[in-house]
Amino acid sequence: MKFTGKNFKIATASVFLACLTASQCFAGAWTAEKGAMYHKLSTNHYSADEYFDDDSERTDYAQNGNFRDLNAGYYVEYGLLDNLTLNGSISFKSLRFENDSIINKSSGFSDLELGAKYRILETRGGALSVQGLVKIPDTYDENDAVPMGNGQYDTEMRFLFGQSLSPVIPAYFNFETGYRFRAEEPADEIRYLLEFGMDFSANCYGRIKLDGIYGMNNEDDEASISGSDSGNPTASPNYDLGKLDMAVGYKMDKNAAIEFGCRPEIYGKNTSAGVNWSVSYVYMLNPDKK
Repeated sequence: MKFTGKNFKIATASVFLACLTASQCFAGAWTAEKGAMYHKLSTNHYSADEYFDDDSERTDYAQNGNFRDLNAGYYVEYGLLDNLTLNGSISFKSLRFENDSIINKSSGFSDLELGAKYRILETRGGALSVQGLVKIPDTYDENDAVPMGNGQYDTEMRFLFGQSLSPVIPAYFNFETGYRFRAEEPADEIRYLLEFGMDFSANCYGRIKLDGIYGMNNEDDEASISGSDSGNPTASPNYDLGKLDMAVGYKMDKNAAIEFGCRPEIYGKNTSAGVNWSVSYVYMLNPDKK
């Protein structure tokens, strides 16, 4: 499925307007209160029949190629202390890469990511935090027909700054930057994120993010197999990628919400150029607030 032309403009405009008219709860730099929990269960449909080539140009896959990723993802946060939040995420994926000559399929769990976020500083309506993360690839076989990932451990250190704009407007912004060390052959990465969110009624909210990756071009010589050659075009050893992550949500009650998201990949290099659509159920629990 291509996400270009009129459909792209209509979908992007409608979601963007909703986002500018998201809730700060558990966002970016802020940590959860002690004992509080945040659960997010998402279903995602990602599809790409184009990729960003070595010159960052969108190019069709050869022989009418198409990559599809259907997955169910789970993300959790837990407030161990008021200024220390633990988090983790994992997905169960069904991957498919096909063209006029082949059809390759795989299914299984993706990389497991575990992290901890520590709030360094809290100001009036703002927060500065540091987050550490480790990616664990032991949940799959990297030799699958369509591998779930590169099969190597990653570690990341990230700084996060968030600021509420209340009471002027019921909104916030968040900025993040970090460095991801990728073990073995793949190149290290600089990670960055810009986020703006706003409540536009008592129950409805939206947010928009620019989520980016910049490959450091320090991969080993052995890392010469591209993601498309391995069957998974998102598993390139060295790539750049920018994603426009847009979501709108509806709070069903004080603890639960449902979110709808669209995440087109708008620029990149040496990786797929597709679109992810998602529906998520969010459940938040703070034992101190009934």
